[in-house]
Amino acid sequence: MNYANFPLDKRMPLPSADQEKGEDFIDVERLLGMAARQAKVVAVCAAIGLFLGVIYLQTTPKQYMSAASVLIDEGLNRVVDDISAASQTVQTDASFLSQIEILTSARLASVVVDKLKLDQNDAFMNPPQSALAKGVGFLRGVVGYFRGNSANDIPGIENVDEATRQAMIKTATHDYAVLKLQSEVLAQRNGRSYVISIGYQAPDPALATAITKAYADAYLADQLNASFDATERAALWLQGRLTELRESSQQAAMAVEKFRAEHGLSANSDGQLLSDKQLADLNAQLIVAQADTARASARYQQYKAIVDSGSEAAFNDSAVGADQPSSSVIIALKTRYLAIAKRLQDVEANFGKDHPQAVALTKEKADVSAQIFGQLKQLTESYRNDFEVAQARETALRDKISTAAGKSSIDNQSQVKLKELDQQAQALTTLYQTFLSRYEEASQQQSFPVGKVRIISDATMPLAASSPRTLRVLALSLVLGLMLGAGFGGLNEFNERFFRTGEDIRDRVGLKFLGYLPTIGGGKAKEAKPDDVPVDSKVASLSAAEKRARMRVSIDAPASMFAETLRNAKIAFDVVMEDRGSRVIGVISVLPGEGKSTVAANLAGLLAANGARTLLIDGDLRNPGLSRSLGMETEQGLMEAVVNGQTWQSVGKVDRQTKLAIIPAVLRGQFSHTSELLGSAGMRRFIENAKETFEYIIVDLPPLGPVVDAKAFAPLVDGFVLVTEWGRTPRNMVRSMLESEPYIANKVIGAVLNKVDLKKLAKYGSLGGSERFFDRYSTYYLEKSEQRPKQAA
Repeated sequence: MNYANFPLDKRMPLPSADQEKGEDFIDVERLLGMAARQAKVVAVCAAIGLFLGVIYLQTTPKQYMSAASVLIDEGLNRVVDDISAASQTVQTDASFLSQIEILTSARLASVVVDKLKLDQNDAFMNPPQSALAKGVGFLRGVVGYFRGNSANDIPGIENVDEATRQAMIKTATHDYAVLKLQSEVLAQRNGRSYVISIGYQAPDPALATAITKAYADAYLADQLNASFDATERAALWLQGRLTELRESSQQAAMAVEKFRAEHGLSANSDGQLLSDKQLADLNAQLIVAQADTARASARYQQYKAIVDSGSEAAFNDSAVGADQPSSSVIIALKTRYLAIAKRLQDVEANFGKDHPQAVALTKEKADVSAQIFGQLKQLTESYRNDFEVAQARETALRDKISTAAGKSSIDNQSQVKLKELDQQAQALTTLYQTFLSRYEEASQQQSFPVGKVRIISDATMPLAASSPRTLRVLALSLVLGLMLGAGFGGLNEFNERFFRTGEDIRDRVGLKFLGYLPTIGGGKAKEAKPDDVPVDSKVASLSAAEKRARMRVSIDAPASMFAETLRNAKIAFDVVMEDRGSRVIGVISVLPGEGKSTVAANLAGLLAANGARTLLIDGDLRNPGLSRSLGMETEQGLMEAVVNGQTWQSVGKVDRQTKLAIIPAVLRGQFSHTSELLGSAGMRRFIENAKETFEYIIVDLPPLGPVVDAKAFAPLVDGFVLVTEWGRTPRNMVRSMLESEPYIANKVIGAVLNKVDLKKLAKYGSLGGSERFFDRYSTYYLEKSEQRPKQAA
């Protein structure tokens, strides 16, 4: 930024708090920087974690794991399944979970406890414990003591005799052993196979093996017993059910026969009712009678028509079958008639109709025709009789059918009820036969002691301890230590509220960054925190020579980084105030102990050493640290000059080497009106008088925080240089101070970071920041000891 034409009241605006807090994105570079800064914290916590892991390994007894594998095999009892009435289903996840619950059940644990007498085994009941477990047990005991109860107390044991007491104790011990074994046994399915692993872990490998083996045997026996018990219970239930079904089946059959006898529902060999059979026969006879009646009626009507037509047509219409009655007589008559008719025709043809033979033949022909007609009349009467007989027989059959149909309807209605009773009897009979078959199958299945479980891997003696696993414990301890260190490191970064880099100066408070001032002596000497030791005590802890040396670093080591930063500050306020002949520069800080007096003395010494007429004023009238550090003992100072209206010559001191004029401050008891003095007309006259002689007037002012002296002197200042301590000055405090004092904020030319630890500074800089490359600038900065010969020369 070009400050040549930049007015003092148009400084860079302070970034808003929302802008500062709105940095919600943390890039990888920043995370790596945090990790580098907190590497020591993480390393220490990791070492502590490893140490605790080693202690855990040394204090934890070794545990040995013994395991056995059992296979749930459907093929083992296939012979039983072939005759079993119960359907077998494929093993599912739910069935395997059920088997695991059986393995970890209290009943199976009780069997193992009783078999191995674990309730009497001290190695099982009281195994060695780790220090952590002992500590947890102690805490539980303390909590139980304050609660007024004990885990070993048995309710109601105080009010019983000794024998009952011992029995209750034995029962409680057995129950405790069962619960302990139940909670410690391990059972799990191996992948998606039909294999279940059973394991137990104990300090004694022999005990672990014995318990695991006993568990596998107990599980196998439990499966066999469960199958036998289930079959036995099914057989008993079927036996009782068979008796009920047999009685019910017999009663249903008796009810069918009784109902059939009561309603006369006798059946033939085909199972058909007699009434239905009779009705069918009558219907068949009726059909035949109807055919006979129709045939008789047809013949009667035919011959009746012939007879009704007269004797003349009788011969032509008298076609009579050979099977009819009088057929031979009529046939003979017709033959005779034909013979006569032929002879008559011949005679008439030869002799004429009047011939006597023709007349005789004609008479004979008429006589034969009359005989034929008479036979037809007799036959017609015979057919009439046959028709009336057939008609009477048909009517009689119809009456019989009507009577039989009424009886069949009644029988059919009864037959519905009979069928219902018969179906019930058949169903009970079928159910009885089914249950009888199931009972026989269940009875036979009891003699097959085959289960679905077999042991495929027996428990063996473990050769090595299964826990604690050294590598796993150490790795876990290291990871936990690293996580704890990361947590502490993150907490440290979260609590980081101080200035560390020039970017913090520019971004957080909106000021121009003038440079880094390293800790005098390279940071080797540990300085006390301002909160720990008062300023007077810190200054008093140094010798007079060390105090003066601190005030002359820029003079004794003009090529050092310290002096170079002050030159950068000089260039900054020269650019801003280039149109002013004499410049009044105030050196301020927010908190005491940030090194503003040292900065003011070295800045003034640097200006004077460069040939500029410079006046250094100790404006901290309440705590004149600058005057003390320079070792100036005088009776008169700034206060006397302002109060008495004197000029700077009357109270000033001049350094012989640099020609730097210094106005000291003399502490006069508890003088509290220093702000009125610094803002008074006398002070203005004093400064105006000094401007006539000096190009630069450097004023060391009190901190902005505790007193208002700097605010009172602000109208007389052309620009301020803000001194902030690296890693000590809170950003929010500087920010709030500048926001509350805009008049001072507008005159702040820039800020320097003082007491910088150059070895740690690189950890706070960005990858492309200048802070990471200070080691490359080392050839341009000469230490104080290297320059002394040149200065002496």
